[in-house]
Amino acid sequence: MSPNRSTPRKVVIVGAGAVGATFAYALAQSGAANQITLIDNNEKLAEGQVADLSHGLPYYPSVSIESGTAKDYGDAQVIVITAGSAQRSGETRLDLLKRNASIIEGIMDDIIEQQSRAIVVVVTNPVDVLTQVALRHSRWSRGHIFGSGTVLDSARFRYFISQEMGIDVKSVHAYILGEHGDSELPAWSLTNLGGVSIQQYVASNGLQEQWPKRSQEIFEDVKNSAYHIIDYKGATNFAVGQALVRIVQAILRDSNSVLTVSVMLKGEYGLEDICLSVPCIVSKDGIERVLVANLSEAEQQALHHSASVLKESMAGLQE
Repeated sequence: MSPNRSTPRKVVIVGAGAVGATFAYALAQSGAANQITLIDNNEKLAEGQVADLSHGLPYYPSVSIESGTAKDYGDAQVIVITAGSAQRSGETRLDLLKRNASIIEGIMDDIIEQQSRAIVVVVTNPVDVLTQVALRHSRWSRGHIFGSGTVLDSARFRYFISQEMGIDVKSVHAYILGEHGDSELPAWSLTNLGGVSIQQYVASNGLQEQWPKRSQEIFEDVKNSAYHIIDYKGATNFAVGQALVRIVQAILRDSNSVLTVSVMLKGEYGLEDICLSVPCIVSKDGIERVLVANLSEAEQQALHHSASVLKESMAGLQE
């Protein structure tokens, strides 16, 4: 199954709230898409976001921005799902998960009804569980439905390392793996600064003594970033918007980019039937290949722990 090319570079964004609208704004400026369509159950919200975005058209690369309906799934190349429900007063996390799972299933039904051949990127949290919900409900291949995963977490990781080491963030290569959540893990064994392993860099710069403490603090900064931002301003939207542009660019430009998206594992890393983030090659056909990295024993154990946490959530959802 390959994406429909009748309308090249059409991206449909499901959910016109803070994340969906910020992503649309960043995507319009990137020039990656030539058509952006926003869909939301609150049609007035979608229309308002489109009007606001469209008034900037003289300053974007060539692009059309419209509000739409489920019919727009039919000729989309990429569909990005940011729609979801907020937690209600007195509601448990499992109650919220079940409601969001129902929302995702409804959206997938609409996508299937339109005979869409788009690549679907799930963003709604908890993204790993809801990506698995979308896959099971649609029975599509894992390459064509995947989650935004830890692409944002990995960007935060690179940022904090760059700040610590005084190195341009673009020269820092580092990944957060596992759940997009509290059980995620830093892959220090895969981290390098311009090709120099983090371990070698630390040793050659006399940082060994303080590194165990600082490395843990860097990871805690990554893991707690969203909580701090939500405390300060109520939501995260700018960096996740840019992370989504990075994912969608890889699809639209067929760039074979290595990104830590949430993918259904089929034996890789010794894990089966669970969605979590590991390095994957992303192209026009979605996930081309899952890369199996040589993790340390501790990292491998942490990845399996993260998978067990996600499996518990999936089990609760099915009760």
